[in-house]
Amino acid sequence: MINQIYQLVAPKVFSVKYEDVSFTDKMIIRPEYMAICHADQRYYLGQRDAQTLHKKLPMALIHECFGRVVYDPTGTMPAGEGVVMIPNTPVGDTGLIYENYAKGSYFLSSGHDGFMREFVAMAPDRVVSCQGVKPQVAAITEFVSVAVHAVSRFERAAHGNRDRIAIWGDGSLAYVVANVLKSKYPNSKIIVIGHQERKLAQFSFADETYLAGLIPEHFQVDHAFECCGGDGSYYAIRDIIRYINPQGALMLMGVSENEVAINTRMVLEKGMTLVGSSRSGRVDFEQAIQLMKDRRFQSRLNMIVYEDQPVHSVGDIHRVFENDLITPFKTVFKWGM
Repeated sequence: MINQIYQLVAPKVFSVKYEDVSFTDKMIIRPEYMAICHADQRYYLGQRDAQTLHKKLPMALIHECFGRVVYDPTGTMPAGEGVVMIPNTPVGDTGLIYENYAKGSYFLSSGHDGFMREFVAMAPDRVVSCQGVKPQVAAITEFVSVAVHAVSRFERAAHGNRDRIAIWGDGSLAYVVANVLKSKYPNSKIIVIGHQERKLAQFSFADETYLAGLIPEHFQVDHAFECCGGDGSYYAIRDIIRYINPQGALMLMGVSENEVAINTRMVLEKGMTLVGSSRSGRVDFEQAIQLMKDRRFQSRLNMIVYEDQPVHSVGDIHRVFENDLITPFKTVFKWGM
């Protein structure tokens, strides 16, 4: 079967690749709704270094996608089933290592073609049913699974004093992490620190919200999640180290292209635990779907989804990426190529 793959060949330049695909042991899935990630934007805008762009391109973008099963020779799912696809692809037995960190694993839309294709051939273990979740919301399942993974890592790393858990950041990642924490720890106070009042206003379910420059003098938290990334990582980590209680866990989730200075003297003095968390695996997807089936949880996610017009041409692809730059949270669009 001939498949059309819409590849980014250079910043803001797309080309169509035609590929003959065999699917004797793969599920055939038609992408229906996609969501844009900051990583996609960095490739689209050429904001990665020249060496990385040369290594990664050409490739199809997008790793957040809802689709429907067209054909499944394995008999795992019926045609028409709504599913989400797992972009992380482990190779061989990962042993005690999470699949998203294992050596040899690769990630779609990071050096391998993502989901901007006419159809996708996936191994059954890379596909999860999402019946009961609105397609436009299901499109951000991978994003939710990243938060689920971080919270599961937190569960193993953090001590049991969890009265006050804070999130530094007011964007999409912070919003989803806060929702997962609120669901997981209903008796804990979930606190959000951000820079924009209009974004913080979306965190109505949080117990406390503060602007980063107006944190109370005697503010304290037991544990914290850093969800800023970029240049904001330094300031967030600096403040977390200042306000966190002894032996607190700091979950690092924000991606920064540059090295970030950390006050190791205070980290040692407080006996802190720093944990890096990135991407996710099948177990995280399954847990994310279970959370998203909850009506209240799904409704909150829907509040940060901006649905752009459907994509029917390469020009439409440019439009959704450019509109995403002025969208405060998550951009989702229907794929009609």
